[in-house]
Amino acid sequence: MGGPEPPHALSPIMEDETMTAEVSEIVLSKQDLREVAAFAATCAEVVLKIFEVDQPDDSRPRDAVSAAWEFARGGERGRSLRDTASAALKAAKSADTAAAREAAWAAMSAAGAAYLHPLAKATQVKHILGAGAYAARAAELVADDDRSVGAGHLEQAVHRATPIVVDVLKRFPAAPSGGGRVGELIRMLDADLRSLTFAE
Repeated sequence: MGGPEPPHALSPIMEDETMTAEVSEIVLSKQDLREVAAFAATCAEVVLKIFEVDQPDDSRPRDAVSAAWEFARGGERGRSLRDTASAALKAAKSADTAAAREAAWAAMSAAGAAYLHPLAKATQVKHILGAGAYAARAAELVADDDRSVGAGHLEQAVHRATPIVVDVLKRFPAAPSGGGRVGELIRMLDADLRSLTFAE
């Protein structure tokens, strides 16, 4: 009746996670975070038009992607990222189609990518790959749930990933189970990126 539950990817963005002794910390530089944000923004902006066809007067997802780019290009990780991520999540709730909703979630994930926590937890992989997976799902839904379209989007995402993005990803455990089709797309993208090797 009320549609699917919104993704849980925003909770680490909106509140600090409690550090526990059992979870080891991963070293992440600001440049690492900028590269991850740029990768996420590139993935999300490809499907912005899916949302904008559905909601032409709503700029919230585009604003979230712009905020991610601003951080990636040297801006600070401040309130703008949190606010635009939250606004994109609200925009997803106002979308009329499932594809538009997924596209808005991709934008929300792009703004949230800068909040990748340095904790060796599989759930953190969603911060790196969420935008790519939501974007792929949006593209599938526009194409009448054609899974080959999603696979094509993941392939493009793999080509967009820089060596730094892949290196950051490999510092974390593999993507977690669950999450429906988007979770499946995250795991596919995770496996594809981890299999990459770059020449020195």
